[in-house]
Amino acid sequence: MRDSYLDTAMLKRAGRTLGATLRMTHAFLASSKATAAPRSLGALKLSTKRVGERSAIDRFRTSGSTKVAFPRRADAVEAIVLNTAGGLTGGDRFELSAQAGPGSHLVVTTQAAERAYRSQSGVARIRTHLSVADGAVLHWLPQELIVFDGASIDRQLDVDLDPGATLVLVESMVFGRRAMGETVTQGRVRDTIAIRRNDAPIYWDRVDLGGNIAERLARPALGAGLGALATVLCCGPHAEACLPRIRALLPETGGASLVADDVLSIRLLAEDSFLLRRALVPVLEVLTATHLPKSWSL
Repeated sequence: MRDSYLDTAMLKRAGRTLGATLRMTHAFLASSKATAAPRSLGALKLSTKRVGERSAIDRFRTSGSTKVAFPRRADAVEAIVLNTAGGLTGGDRFELSAQAGPGSHLVVTTQAAERAYRSQSGVARIRTHLSVADGAVLHWLPQELIVFDGASIDRQLDVDLDPGATLVLVESMVFGRRAMGETVTQGRVRDTIAIRRNDAPIYWDRVDLGGNIAERLARPALGAGLGALATVLCCGPHAEACLPRIRALLPETGGASLVADDVLSIRLLAEDSFLLRRALVPVLEVLTATHLPKSWSL
């Protein structure tokens, strides 16, 4: 009887211990799930067409954290892309597709500067595909990407142009906010731009920075200590005619050259985002022959 009593008591205590352990494990797992960093997904598909004398939306679809506003505009369809997630971090995935149909005019910009925050794990990936039909005009004018310390981002932009298509494109990055005393001493940024006309490559460029980015940008042959950079491209029949005016507008830290008769390439460096914008705005206004979207001045 004594042995049976001991066995029963031991089993009860073991059961209570096991139950407590299971409850603690469940609470820990629930807490881990609650505090795990969310992953943002977003997608956009947009195309335009010519209707009489105006450009109009042909197809439009968004999902996830990507939203779009369409301000009233007489000369083009203007799309302002918003990332409701508030920025980018490791594991985020965004896919954007914009197509200007024959004879239409499409302007795509962003509500504000995008932000790439420190990544705990993984890489934030953005994939964008643009296509411009014969007689169409597409202005790709996103505001700058601000890269914070520890960010990890892989951004790729592919463009397909038909003969007779016109493209004005800008992509800019700012590594830390100088006014806030920020520097990027660790991180990884890969930014690729590939443009094809009639299926033949006409432009390919990649910025690939890793490790101590501030130290690398301090090198004379890379950034000479400047923390903001922009690439501007103009593909179309007016590219060559714009070259003298663009060169007259550029600061000493900028340069422009014709890759081909109809492809103008511009690279700009600046100390911070304010000085970069101050140099960019007049250049883009010449290339687009119009004022920039209002979101650029907010």
